Amino acid sequence: MSDKVQSILKEVKKAVIGKDDIVKKVFAAILSGGHILLEDVPGVGKTTLALSFGKALGLDCRRVQFTSDTMPSDITGFSVYSRSGGRLEYQQGCVMTNLLLADEINRASSKTQSALLEVMEEKQVTVDGITHKLPSPFIVIATQNPTGSAGTQLLPNSQLDRFMIRLKMGYPEFEGQVNILKEYSRGNSSKQICSVTDREELIGLQKKADSVFTDDSIYEYVVRLADETRSSPLIELGISPRGAIAICRMAKAQAYISGRDYVIPEDIAEIFSDTSAHRIILSRKARLSDKKPSDILGDILKSTQPPSIKKGTDFL
Repeated sequence: MSDKVQSILKEVKKAVIGKDDIVKKVFAAILSGGHILLEDVPGVGKTTLALSFGKALGLDCRRVQFTSDTMPSDITGFSVYSRSGGRLEYQQGCVMTNLLLADEINRASSKTQSALLEVMEEKQVTVDGITHKLPSPFIVIATQNPTGSAGTQLLPNSQLDRFMIRLKMGYPEFEGQVNILKEYSRGNSSKQICSVTDREELIGLQKKADSVFTDDSIYEYVVRLADETRSSPLIELGISPRGAIAICRMAKAQAYISGRDYVIPEDIAEIFSDTSAHRIILSRKARLSDKKPSDILGDILKSTQPPSIKKGTDFL
C-alpha cells in the first residue's frame, strides 16, 4: 500500500470508526471511477463516511437532501434569461461538483432519480440543447434508508446497475462503539480530517489503479461467475456485461490498495457480492425460500473454481 493511500484511509478512519473494510471498499470504488450506494438504517455513519472522503481527498463536495419536491432542474441546472446579456445563461445544478452526496435518494420522484442517474452514466448534462461537461472526477455517494419507506420511490434495477457497489454500514462492534463515544466526547469528528491529496492527484491514482495487470485467466474467472448467475434457478436476472466490467475494475482497485500491481482471485472474491448483489433479481423460488442475494452469490463463488495463479514470470 502506497504512503498516499495509507494517508487517505487514515484520515477517513478518524471519523468512521470500526468500519475499516467499508472504508477500503468505498475508496476502491472511487479509484475505479464508480459510484457508491450506501443502504442502511439512520445513524450508522453513511453521511459521515461520504463527507469524510470529500475532505480527505480535497474535492469540491456538495450535499443534496432529496425530498419528494426535489426537481430534476435542481440536479442538472436550468437556464435563466439575462437582461444584461440578452441571452439565456446556464445556472449550475448540484452535479457540477467532484463529489455529490445524494442523501436519501429513494425519497425523490422517479423523474428526479432518472435525471441524476443519467448524469452519472454520461458525465455531462444537456440543458436547452447545450451540453455541459461535469468536473473530473465526478463521484456520487448516494444513501437510502430501508426503514420509513412510506411514499418513497425505490430505485429500479436498471438504475441500481449504475452504481459500482452497494454497501451496508451495519452497527459497529462493541469496541468500535466504545471508541466512537470516546472520540466524540472529546470533540473529535469529521472536522478534524485534513486534505491529504487533491483532484489532480486523485485522477493520477485512478490511472494507476486502472493500469493494474489482469491476467486472461482472471477475466475468464469473472465470466464464469457471471454465467453462473445467469443459469442459476434461484436467479431470474443475472449479472450483465456492465456488472462483469464493474467486478474487474473494482478488483484492480482492490489490488492497488493492497499494494499489488496485479489482480489475484482473492481480489474478486472480496468484492464479488458487494458489486453484484444489487444487480441480480431473485427468482420466485428463491424469494419463497427466503434466500438472500449475498448468500446465493456466496454459494456461486464457492462452487466456481478460481484460476491457479503461479508466482513469478508465469503470471507477472
